[in-house]
Amino acid sequence: METTNKHIEDQTNLNKLSIQISLNGLSFCILNTIDNTITALQHFPFSNVTNPLQLESEIVSIFEKHNDLFDQSFQSVTVSHINTLSTFVPKPLFSDKNLADYLKYNNKILANDYMTFDVIANNDMVNVYIPYVNVNNLLFEKYGAFHYKHFATILLENIFQLTNSSEESTVYVHVQKEQFEIVVIQQKKLILYNSFEYTSSEDFIYYLLFTIEQLQLNTDTLQLYFLGDITKKDVLYSVTYTYVRNVSFLQKNYSFNFSAAITPTESHRNFTLLTNF
Repeated sequence: METTNKHIEDQTNLNKLSIQISLNGLSFCILNTIDNTITALQHFPFSNVTNPLQLESEIVSIFEKHNDLFDQSFQSVTVSHINTLSTFVPKPLFSDKNLADYLKYNNKILANDYMTFDVIANNDMVNVYIPYVNVNNLLFEKYGAFHYKHFATILLENIFQLTNSSEESTVYVHVQKEQFEIVVIQQKKLILYNSFEYTSSEDFIYYLLFTIEQLQLNTDTLQLYFLGDITKKDVLYSVTYTYVRNVSFLQKNYSFNFSAAITPTESHRNFTLLTNF
């Protein structure tokens, strides 16, 4: 989705900005298009942010403290909104007149909520969601026109690019602070997408195993890939490996380089941030 007001982008600028926003934090990276190099990549975690107004205040504070990074005219700005206020609709059943009807079954929505949608680029699905409108307005005031999507759209589009036509179902688990997503794909078709909130490893493994059981998948034969904020040292990895035989981290070969100032990180950890340029 692109903001609608007219804005002339600065074509002389060499940098592109990717921002990821949630109530738990802000992440961003900057790509220098001439050197094809990521020159900045940072995460700012938030505590006790429970609503969009508090979120906006935190973002304003970050912009002020790090104006050397954010106070520039970017060639393009892309934003992803992370929340659970989304649902997927098969494209043949979709109508842009029924956005509230799609969302109300799985989410608590208000009369004044702004709803929008993303068309999944490489699948016959539409993602209907509620973005952080006040944050969009803040970013428009700062940068002019920009593109935004729901985080789940970026996650699915890029997973689909990496999948094969295997007869076996493949499970992808994207981990965030206090939230994780499960994506199940079989023969390049989406079998399931769901998002869960958790506060402990017991919560996490319960939701994961319950989903696997409901889909009648075999924990001895299925392939599970982790993405996001997780490493082999994390308890979430250990408890999953106790019950699921084939656990790996999703590997992604990016088309750009990373500057020497950026600490190398596993390719799965910033998957949705780095695939949103």
